[in-house]
Amino acid sequence: QAPLVESGGGVVQTGGSLNLSCVASHYSLGGAAFSAYDMGWYRRAPGKEREFIANINSGGKYYSDSVKGRFTISRDNSRNMLFLQMNALKLEDTAVYYCNTNPPGRIGGRNYWGQGTQVTVSS
Repeated sequence: QAPLVESGGGVVQTGGSLNLSCVASHYSLGGAAFSAYDMGWYRRAPGKEREFIANINSGGKYYSDSVKGRFTISRDNSRNMLFLQMNALKLEDTAVYYCNTNPPGRIGGRNYWGQGTQVTVSS
């Protein structure tokens, strides 16, 4: 199983919602509990660099200004899973979404990224 697997993307109209999921392979955690990892969501829009959008750790949840108030990050440590509830979607949210540690690279290796999940927002 791949270290990180994202799912839940799709095509949605502006103003709609999607809930993304990410599961971390048990064997990729290096013996540590999933709860010990600061986890984040990132995205890469067409023609742009990959950007951070949210992370969650024992201290709380943090969001980029572009998604604050619309997106909610959460996790289920018992299932090694990370979630991103996306509401009030905008055209500019169209991107491939990835989960990774924050900062990236603590699961799967320094340069590892999963396949991501495509989110397309249409008017």
